[in-house]
Amino acid sequence: METAEIQRRFLKFFESNGHTVVPSAPLPAFEDPNLLFVPAGMVPFVPYFLGQATPDWNRATSVQKCIRTPDIDEVGKTSRHGTFFQMNGNFSFGDYFKEQAIRFAWDLTTGSLESGGLGLDGDKIWATVYLDDDEAIDIWHKQIGLPLDRIVRRGQADNMWSMGIPGPCGPCSELYYDRGPDYGPEGGPEVDEDRYLEFWNLVFMQNIRGGGPAKEGYEITGDLPKKNIDTGMGMERMAALLQGVDNMYETDQVRPIIDKASELTGKRYGVSTSHTASESHPDDIRFRVIGDHVRSSLMLIGDGVVPSNEGRGYVLRRLMRRAIRAVRLLGYDKPAMPELLPVAMERMSAAYPELRTDFERISSYAYGEEEAFLKTLKHGTTILDTAVTETKSEGGKTLSGSKAFELHDTYGFPIDLTLEMAEEQGLSVDQEGFRQLMAEQRQRAKADAAARKTGHADLSAYWQLLQEQGPTDWKAYETLDTESRVIGLLKDGQPIPLAKAGDIVEVVLDRTPFYAESGGQHADAGKLVGPSLFAEVLDVQRPVKKLVVHKVRVLEGELVIDDKVEASVDPEWRLGARQAHSGTHVVHAALREVLGPTALQSGSFNRPGYLRLDFSWRAKLSDETKSEIEEVSNRAVRDDLPVAVQYMTLPEAKDFGAVALFGETYDETVRVVEIGGPWSRELCGGTHVSRSAQIGPLVLTGESSVGSGQRRVEAATGMEAYKYLARERDLVTQIAEEIGAQRGDVLERVRAILQRTKDAERELANLQAKAVSGRAAEFAAAAKQVGAVKVAAVQAPEGTKGGDVRGLAMQIRGHLPEDQPGVAAVVATAGGKASIVVAANKAAQAQHVSAQALVKAALSGKGGGNDEVAQGGGVPADQAAQLLAAVTGAITA
Repeated sequence: METAEIQRRFLKFFESNGHTVVPSAPLPAFEDPNLLFVPAGMVPFVPYFLGQATPDWNRATSVQKCIRTPDIDEVGKTSRHGTFFQMNGNFSFGDYFKEQAIRFAWDLTTGSLESGGLGLDGDKIWATVYLDDDEAIDIWHKQIGLPLDRIVRRGQADNMWSMGIPGPCGPCSELYYDRGPDYGPEGGPEVDEDRYLEFWNLVFMQNIRGGGPAKEGYEITGDLPKKNIDTGMGMERMAALLQGVDNMYETDQVRPIIDKASELTGKRYGVSTSHTASESHPDDIRFRVIGDHVRSSLMLIGDGVVPSNEGRGYVLRRLMRRAIRAVRLLGYDKPAMPELLPVAMERMSAAYPELRTDFERISSYAYGEEEAFLKTLKHGTTILDTAVTETKSEGGKTLSGSKAFELHDTYGFPIDLTLEMAEEQGLSVDQEGFRQLMAEQRQRAKADAAARKTGHADLSAYWQLLQEQGPTDWKAYETLDTESRVIGLLKDGQPIPLAKAGDIVEVVLDRTPFYAESGGQHADAGKLVGPSLFAEVLDVQRPVKKLVVHKVRVLEGELVIDDKVEASVDPEWRLGARQAHSGTHVVHAALREVLGPTALQSGSFNRPGYLRLDFSWRAKLSDETKSEIEEVSNRAVRDDLPVAVQYMTLPEAKDFGAVALFGETYDETVRVVEIGGPWSRELCGGTHVSRSAQIGPLVLTGESSVGSGQRRVEAATGMEAYKYLARERDLVTQIAEEIGAQRGDVLERVRAILQRTKDAERELANLQAKAVSGRAAEFAAAAKQVGAVKVAAVQAPEGTKGGDVRGLAMQIRGHLPEDQPGVAAVVATAGGKASIVVAANKAAQAQHVSAQALVKAALSGKGGGNDEVAQGGGVPADQAAQLLAAVTGAITA
């Protein structure tokens, strides 16, 4: 049974049992600051479990896309570890509990294929329960009929579920399937979890956990407002069972990727491996890494993640580079992603058709990342070769752990390749030192993650207001002024009785015209006015859905609950905001028209008169391209295109061709904003002009990189655009007057001035170099005898350039007697730093006086070169004399 069919059967079963099918949330955990990615199927439902929000249904089911990376190094070594996986879940919010959840799992799992079930043999299923959960044991034994010897009690680490941070938790019951003696010894899941494969976890969500260790030893601090059910059936594990394969890597969504990698490398998968994944041949582990990581990369890029050096992008980059490395270690040294990624797309698009329609964008990032990594490998190889040469020249046989770590951490050079290439050149690697540095890095990362994981913010006061007073009557689309009543006052998230002049507080009104910051649009500015009150609105947010909260500074009078106030948005502010937000849509449409549909917006921000837009693109935009984008944008403004708003369901909007943006979450009913019909059609909740001409002039003011494969354009709109152009005009006028040229001749005249300046600087530099080199004989004549070596220690004139310093050292050495050991040491200072060049003649080298050793002695081991000439620097300029003294001292030693 293919994975897509398992998904279909699962959702159909629970839908027929009264559950609402909820679409998967994106892989990035956009709405939870504690998480980079969604790691479990229940994460999108956390507010419902905590009682912070009321779901629209009592029963739900979903197939949630998930990513887990803490055990990334274990991928391929076991049958359980994978990065991307799909969690099939059914959820109850205060409806059914243990008995019904267990019955649902059993009926679907063991139901016949003809009846829509999955057809597993019930005699091979084991269940685990929490230590003291006698109720669950009774249900399994007395109602389901599972023998007591196949029901196992386990402790908090195994059978008390939580997200690892303060929040909802509860005892659970896990289902395991006995795959037979070929996979391991008898005895149940406590003996062997390869033979007894876990495929479903039934969580009886009824408690709240406090801080402490992630898996066990934490305190249960209370009970949830309602008992809930959260279950998760592992899609990949069920597919492995139903397809009769050994592990998740051999299922229909992953094995074709492995087969393609086998075809590329000429190596066969599985020929030297038993059923037990932990006993796998190293090549088979590499094949599994390829299959898992290529699929994970496809899904991450599909959900808007792009390779970068931090956060989610770094995780993606690491996955891709591990896959590329594995392919190369198997013997294929050509670009592999163009061969492997289409295979992953073909297999996954049956369940996720958007991967096919968006594949051009997805593949452009994947192929670009591989191209960049192959260059990194080439660069890293050069650095490794240098490190190997230095190690050998010093008589060493082991490459230092710090150098291996630098190659890995700074240059992205995999340790496996470092080990392999060092061995080829007769060196070992200090793996213990490398592992120690890696452990320290991981510890720093864990400490940083722990600092971020503080549990869910205390929003109880806002939820209470929402429950008691109902949603805010939000009028931002309709008016700039409302008569309102104060229904809540808060400070630091806690209710307060009143606010006085000078206080900055949060105010909740029964209705408001203010736009709360969202979708990249800055919040409105304005005021609250009462009979004896004047307060300025500083910010407007929605800490919880449907509740608008105003941050205000009270300037006059007092604010108390039930006060009647007039809430007024600054009309100039709102006009500028509407121009900027509509301008963002126009620029986005222009980017897609000029660059193509893969130039998709990945983030934006706009405030009155200003917009910035981040979009997917790998190369810097040329001046001609920027001009074309600006022209297309302003033509749309000139054409006075109509701006229309429609409401529809999310599937209808996608069919309508509306662009949904990464990083945004949408309700079932969405708002579609059109500018010029299909030319610009996006899901958007912002405020907009009614026709494009109202945007006013639109001027691109900047374009830059904000990460790998991400560019940013900035623009001014309306009056700010006019002011920007006026400043540019005035600047050109001032320059023209300053250089005595007509405005149209400014560029040509400035170029001529710059060329004359360069010529003069070059001539001056030549004269300085000649003046310095002309003193070489003088400096050599002043050389002093240090033991058997004639040493000319010279401090070059201030500002002498690096090349001139090296040349001077060589010239001084040439004036020293050839038949006597001689060394020229020249120190120069520039920009507050000192550098040194040492040159040794052949007679000195014959006496084992090495220029490189002398530089390293002066710079505490730093510097580069060879026995004949070496250099280094970067120390404070006031240490120049000390460098010369150190060289002389090293010769004496």
